[in-house]
Amino acid sequence: MNIDSLVNNLTPELFERLQYGASTGKWPDGTPLTEAQKEQTVQLVMLYQAKVAKTNEQFTINAEGEMVQKSKRELQQEFKKENEIARFSENDL
Repeated sequence: MNIDSLVNNLTPELFERLQYGASTGKWPDGTPLTEAQKEQTVQLVMLYQAKVAKTNEQFTINAEGEMVQKSKRELQQEFKKENEIARFSENDL
């Protein structure tokens, strides 16, 4: 099996487990990853982000294989659009 077919056949649930392992250094059941597992898990997570997830979230890997880094202004605009439910001023009463 080549790496592309491996990455394309990862389920979202398995990706979440791999992502957890890459970020914490242990599997969800608490078992620590070996150094080799850590390296391979991080590489697999990065490949999945670049080839399958194609997300534009901060500190993920984009389709070009580069880390997504946003400026403070870009992040503020992104959070402002997503989290605003309603806005009122003092004079609205």
